[in-house]
Amino acid sequence: MASSAGLAGPALREAKRAMRTAVVGLRDALAPDDRAAASRSIAARILALPAWAAGSVALVTLPFRSEWDTTLVARAALAAGKRVVVPRVDAVARVLLLHAIDDLPGSVAPGYRGIPEPHADAPVVDPSAIDIAIVPGVAFDATGRRLGYGGGYYDRLLPLLRAEVARIAGAFDVQVVDRVPAAAHDLVVDTIVTPTRVLDVPRSAP
Repeated sequence: MASSAGLAGPALREAKRAMRTAVVGLRDALAPDDRAAASRSIAARILALPAWAAGSVALVTLPFRSEWDTTLVARAALAAGKRVVVPRVDAVARVLLLHAIDDLPGSVAPGYRGIPEPHADAPVVDPSAIDIAIVPGVAFDATGRRLGYGGGYYDRLLPLLRAEVARIAGAFDVQVVDRVPAAAHDLVVDTIVTPTRVLDVPRSAP
């Protein structure tokens, strides 16, 4: 894909939109069986990470459409006795509200745009309690840059987490690109896990 270095304003927004469309198209084109097998590989690699083993409160966004199946790590976390926290979208305030769940699928139902979300009466969790975050996204690059869906929800949530919280992104290989178009203030992830590799990113990466 074309370089996006130095872009800003409308040009940056257009570059993000174009990449979002292209990568979602590639992800959608994956065969269901291939997507399921890749999801199992991603989950196995995440569960083997030292950061995952060390964490006791895991933030996990549940899968939507052709995303990889994050319920695999959520179920494993529950089985291991970890506390699993899932976000709910507050579309009015444009923020994510965090709630603990104790069962899948019983603790969740389709919410904002059909995304699985906890019931509104589920226990509320303060962002400061999170010690590992499985961060969703459309595309990632080797420097940890992340392209989301354009709503800015995770851009607003991640700064509320403690600085030492591990930010881990699972992704199909087609979601890892040469360069994600990003502004200087856009946040990065620490680790990108695909079915075939684990990319560790120094937190000081641009």
